[in-house]
Order: sequence, then C-alpha cells, then structure tokens
Amino acid sequence: MMALDQIARLLLAPVLLAQGLWVRRTAQQLPEPPGPRSGGKGDGLRLLILGDSSAAGVGARTQSKGLGGQLSKVMEQHGPLTWHLEAEIGATTKTSLRKLSELPDQTFDTALLVHGVNDTTRFTSSKMFQARQKKLMDHLRRRHGVRHVILSGLPPMHHFPLLPQPLRWVLGCHAVRLDRVLAGIAQSQEDVSHLALDLPYEPRFVAIDGFHPSEDAYAVWAGQIAKAIPG
Repeated sequence: MMALDQIARLLLAPVLLAQGLWVRRTAQQLPEPPGPRSGGKGDGLRLLILGDSSAAGVGARTQSKGLGGQLSKVMEQHGPLTWHLEAEIGATTKTSLRKLSELPDQTFDTALLVHGVNDTTRFTSSKMFQARQKKLMDHLRRRHGVRHVILSGLPPMHHFPLLPQPLRWVLGCHAVRLDRVLAGIAQSQEDVSHLALDLPYEPRFVAIDGFHPSEDAYAVWAGQIAKAIPG
C-alpha cells in the first residue's frame, strides 16, 4: 500500500516540480571548501569517507572545518590515522558507484558512507537504494579490504528551511524511508553500523544556504562518528 506522501507525490506532481525548480534557481550555491582531502601517517586506522556534498564539507570555509577535517582531528587523538575523502556535490549512491575506480589503490579498515539526500531529491526507490548501497559496500570489502562500514543517517529534511511546503514534507517523508533502509542493512550485516544523524535542530547547526551543515554541526557530527568507529 502506498504511503500518504507517495500518494501526494502523484497528486501534487506539478506543484512539487515547480517548487523543486524554484529551489534550484534561487538557492545559494555554496562551493566545496578548499583544503587537503587526505592525510595522516603511521600504521594505525585507515579510514575512507565516501559521499555527497556534506561529506565534501559544503557549508564550511575549509576542509579542516568540514566533516573530514573535523573527524580526522578527533580520531588522531586516539592514535595514528590515515584517511582519504572522496566526495562531491550532487553525489548519489549511483554516482559513487561510478567513481569507485578513482579511489586510491589501497586498503581501508573503515568506510564512512554519506549518501541519501540526493537519492531522496531524485526519489530513488527504497529497493533501488538498498541494492546500490549493498553493491557499494561489497565492492569496498572486495577491492579495498574494508572490515567495517558506517552508514551515516539522513538529516531531517522535513526541517530544512530552504524547502517550501509541501515539497519539504514529501522529501522529509522519503528521507525517513531511505534512512530506514540504511538501518535495515545495518541490522542484517554484522560489519555494518547505522549512525542516526542526531543533531539538535537549531539555526547554528545550519549553513547559510539553509540546506547544508554548518561548521558547528560538522564538529558535533564528527564526534558522534568517531565514537562509532571500532578501535
């Protein structure tokens, strides 16, 4: 049976399309911040971060203040770390699959996957999202020796100030649906964990575009991820 938001998506398709086009035309376009996307030294934890614009640190002034930089800073307090960030604006699970050949030819212990927002805005089905996520993880295990995968949960898109109603509600419902897919994958695979994005929804945690995390949000998010990475 179709959920209420899925029915609304069909009935309100012209309205939702118009609102989506309006957001694309009027939204402030923030760039990917400059700075190193890999670093560390030693024989400690090897970490891969793969994902979308949030993984790329959009909303921060530099990579050091984005997710990768803040996470590496926290992790280096606990021991040697080498890390690599592969992320870009607009990335979906599908586009990340296409970019796997660009990853460095090396082994990683843990992979942090940050996907779902762009899959949500494209209304990727739960079934397809699940299949692509599993394919992505299988490749990372087989090709890069990944032993643990952390699936970062989707943000509460039903709170995004940039999005008008009813588009905000429809996207928010679908984001919740895809986040449940990630949680389900984690429940069924021992080497996978799902980390719900647990940020208080306050203005200081939102970037100036009303869509991406702020530097404060990246700091809190990085701290939560660090606790989920196996020692």
